[in-house]
Amino acid sequence: VRSRRHTGKFIFCRARNWLMNSSKAPISVCLIAGNEAARIRRTLESVSDWVSEMIVATDAGVTDGTEEIAMRCGAKIVRGPWKDHATNRNLAAANATQPWLLALDADEVVSPELRDEIVQTIEAAQARPETACAAYRFPRCTFFCERWIRHGDWYPDHVVRLWQRGRGRWEGITHEKLAIQGRTGKLNHDLLHYIAETINDQIRKTAAFSDHFVQQAQVQGKTARISDIMLRPFWRFLRSYLFRLGFLDGWQGCYIAWMTAFYTATRYAKLRVVQSQKTGNR
Repeated sequence: VRSRRHTGKFIFCRARNWLMNSSKAPISVCLIAGNEAARIRRTLESVSDWVSEMIVATDAGVTDGTEEIAMRCGAKIVRGPWKDHATNRNLAAANATQPWLLALDADEVVSPELRDEIVQTIEAAQARPETACAAYRFPRCTFFCERWIRHGDWYPDHVVRLWQRGRGRWEGITHEKLAIQGRTGKLNHDLLHYIAETINDQIRKTAAFSDHFVQQAQVQGKTARISDIMLRPFWRFLRSYLFRLGFLDGWQGCYIAWMTAFYTATRYAKLRVVQSQKTGNR
């Protein structure tokens, strides 16, 4: 009798889960997360009621309750040693079961408009598979110092994050990109990006990104010239602030342009230091 009761309960749970998921989009949301307890709930709640699966890849360094929050939101936790962003994104994707994958970061939120556009795109792909693209890109809008940035180098900041399972793989050391097998289509609505909470946080990110740039440049055999340090930052400021209308974003747009120029000078200066150490030249 007990066995029958357990069997009946199991069947009921499976049926309930099937009914709940049958109305959801056939999407596996894939995240990688460190200590993101303060932010990950907002990200997962923006997708939990309309996607079929959520996967969060973590490592042993996560100690602030991020995994517990993710599981309470309905996410599946996949643990593995941290190597780099691309490797761990591929780990999350490898555990996905749905035909479509959507990659997010813990500081990103899917807007209602983008949600509706994604659902409509997948419904159209199911109705006419021959017209579907292998992947889709969409703009990302960043919230920085109490303002949504809609100009300069930070917008539209198109990112490829939605793709068919088995037709994309993450590659690269810094600013990893999704290598797609097939056509990439375009969606129009914004992914919302809540970047570093303070200017100090952003400066710390700039330092880390410049280190990653040097590592990748060495792998690719790139070198830094004096002209890179002198001219590239100047051009990046002009491009961001004037040619891409960063001045329309107020003082934040001005600061972003200067920060972009500083980041450019820093990464080439760091690469120059590495070159000098190897060759003995200053």
